[in-house]
Order: sequence, then C-alpha cells, then structure tokens
Amino acid sequence: MSFLAKVWAIVVKDVAAELHTREMVSAMLVFSVLALLIFSFALDLRGDVARAAAPGVLWATVAFAGTLGLSRSLAREHQAGCIDGLLLAPVDRSAIFFGKALGNLAFMFVVEVVLLPLFSALFDVPLIRPQVLVVTALGTVGYAAVGTLLAAIAVNTRAREVMLPVLLLPLAIPALIAAVQATGGLTEGGTLSEVGGWVRILVVYDLIIVAVSVLTFGHVVEE
Repeated sequence: MSFLAKVWAIVVKDVAAELHTREMVSAMLVFSVLALLIFSFALDLRGDVARAAAPGVLWATVAFAGTLGLSRSLAREHQAGCIDGLLLAPVDRSAIFFGKALGNLAFMFVVEVVLLPLFSALFDVPLIRPQVLVVTALGTVGYAAVGTLLAAIAVNTRAREVMLPVLLLPLAIPALIAAVQATGGLTEGGTLSEVGGWVRILVVYDLIIVAVSVLTFGHVVEE
C-alpha cells in the first residue's frame, strides 16, 4: 500500500467514525451557530463597523469551534484504543499525522461551509468570495495541523480537555492574526495582492507547522 493510500485509509476511517457517531461535527456546528447568534444580537453591527469587527468574530468562532472538535479527535482514538492499533500497524508516523490532520481539516471545512453563509447573512459582510475562501482555507490548514499535533500531546495528560486550548491558542496566534488581518482587508474591498503580506505569513506558517508536525508526531504519539 502506498503512502497516499495509507493516508487516505486513515481519513476514510475517521470520516466513517464521525458519520456513525456525529458527535464532533454536531458539537462544532451547534457551538458555531450559537456563538454567531450571540455576537449578532449582542453587538447588532452593520455597515463599516460590521466590516471592522466581523473578521475577529469570525476567526474567534472558527478557533474555538475547531478546538472543540480537535479535543475530541485524538481523545476518541485514545479511549477506543485505535491509536495503539495504528502505531502497531506498518504505517509511517507521518502518514498517521497527515491522515488525522486531513480528517480534522475536513470536519472544520464542513463547519465553515455552514458558518460563512450564515455569518454573511447575520453581519451583512461579503465573505463568499474566492479571495476570502483562499484565506479561510490557509488559516484553517494551519490551525488543523498544529491542533492535530497538540491534541496528540494533550491526549496523554490528565487534564486533556483543558490542556489543548492552553497549548493550541498561543501557538495559533500568528495564523489567527494573519487570517483576521487578511480577511479584514478583503471584506473592506481589498484584493489578495493588497493583503499579500498577511497571506504570505499564513503560507509560511502552514509550511513550518506541517514540517515540524511531520518530524515530531512520531515521538509525540509514542510517549
């Protein structure tokens, strides 16, 4: 079996498990919708003020919803003993990382497919644009990658539900700041070239995080 086939098999396994239980994506969706409704009615933002505040609200919602899902991704594997089976299988540790990260990325994308149109309607901000979707994808890739690595660390601690946000949010700050700034520039009518500096930060962050995760994931899961 090739490397890509092993990665795909892990992704399919995670998606099948989620389709069976529906606990992770459901929790993320409920949290995201409730957070948006609370922000919308509490702030009642429109026009220029909405465009200024919307990127921060959007990425705060994505970050916390993503953390909620990531905390369950490895915990479910750990509780069922699946992670031990993966480690015993003749599978490269990097394939396990990519499979888990792509599964988490897919779940976050599903949430964002619902979140972005709803956010656009409630805040009257044009988010369904190719440029915004590119920034959203780049920010989500970095968050899912670093979250998968840190979830593997947190799952072996007693306070794993608390430990993951403590570890994840500080390390995700560069990606979140860049995503907020890039999204803000685009919602104000800018182009990708005008927010190119922030987009490059996202790309570099994603590459560094993926490289570090591939190199360290094997040591993390075997501890």
